[in-house]
Amino acid sequence: MTPGGAGVAQRHDQSTGGPAGLLGIGYEPGRAPGARAAVVDGPYGGNDGMYGPDDTAYGPVTAGRTGDDGTGHGTPDLGAELASHTAEEVLADYLHQQSADFLRSLRLHRESGSDAEGAGEAARQLRRAARRISATLHTFRPLTEEDWADQLRSELGWLSGTLAREQACAARRERLMTALQRLTGRVPERSERGDRTGRGERGKRSDRTTTGPATSSTAAASSSASSADPDPDGALSAGAARAGALLDRQLTLARTRAHSAALQALGSARFHAVADSVAVLASEAPLARTTAELPADEALPPLAEQAHRRLTEAVAALPLSRAGYPYNAAALAADQRQDAPWHQVRMLVRLSRYAREVIAPETSDLRLAEAGRALEWHRDAAEAAAAAAAAARTPRIAPATAYALGVLHADQRHEVEAARFAFGRVWLPRTPDRKG
Repeated sequence: MTPGGAGVAQRHDQSTGGPAGLLGIGYEPGRAPGARAAVVDGPYGGNDGMYGPDDTAYGPVTAGRTGDDGTGHGTPDLGAELASHTAEEVLADYLHQQSADFLRSLRLHRESGSDAEGAGEAARQLRRAARRISATLHTFRPLTEEDWADQLRSELGWLSGTLAREQACAARRERLMTALQRLTGRVPERSERGDRTGRGERGKRSDRTTTGPATSSTAAASSSASSADPDPDGALSAGAARAGALLDRQLTLARTRAHSAALQALGSARFHAVADSVAVLASEAPLARTTAELPADEALPPLAEQAHRRLTEAVAALPLSRAGYPYNAAALAADQRQDAPWHQVRMLVRLSRYAREVIAPETSDLRLAEAGRALEWHRDAAEAAAAAAAAARTPRIAPATAYALGVLHADQRHEVEAARFAFGRVWLPRTPDRKG
């Protein structure tokens, strides 16, 4: 039992159920698990750190290359270091390590007390370990006891998503406030002065127009002020302060609710059952009996290569030919359906990276790391744009505020476009006509 746990750890060869077992919430028996279920890192299509990479930086590329996956850099040779080990030894060692990291992070989180920074770092490390356990159980699922592993993956996804929301809101708020300041070219104090000046000028002009409804008068005055204002960015400056205050209020409220939800989750019987299961995993991995007889260099690389193939197939479906041109405007439409394939590729990049960590922990693929960072940038910008659009739909906001939020939304969609361009530059082969 973990410290403070309310559940009782169960072996993987026993049925789960009751208050101490994994309830399997979110897992449907008989349904093939997908990449989204394998690495759940946030409530918005993935997050972990939805808001900035939280993994250690990859070092130089040292792994060998074999084959060709259509991207110009081939499928890495992942079996060279496995010849003297069985599949059970390699998988169990990796799962034990990640489970130990999970439990260590849990202890640090409990010991952090009122230290918000320490608690945040511990939660980040907790999600980091949870994602790796979940991804490993997904990629190498044929070598595990599938029912137990699927339930644990589902519960780790729930935990990771719950813990990610608070950091997501904080990072999104910081991103949007920084973007507003950059777009206006003024520090916050000057922006507030500009807002007051704009209100005063609109007030003077509206006093001259006493006929007609109040809304029409305000709109006419705002239009007159815009045409007479020598500052072309006056409307943006006038609305930026109010837009920032509105976003700050909404995202701070969302962060507070996410913090409460995380605290509630960490004190629940469901969480203690997850922690107890991970504690069991730290000493006894839920692997199929045949893994003790299978050579690692024969059993593991094909599954890792299968994850890599799924990634390359998903990338092939992306509109990289258009995204490869700067300022193509393809990402400016606020349509979540066009973002979804890119979010899926981001999760598949993670699956491929984590599979490499299992099989070749001493080597790394710089291209995958760079591709992952570009897609995290893409996700962050897309979610920030969605937050700006949601704020703009707030009833009865001033026209200048709505205008500032619209400019902010467009700015973040341009960031989405830039991230797609960066991903294409990383992923596509470098040729004499395409120097990277």
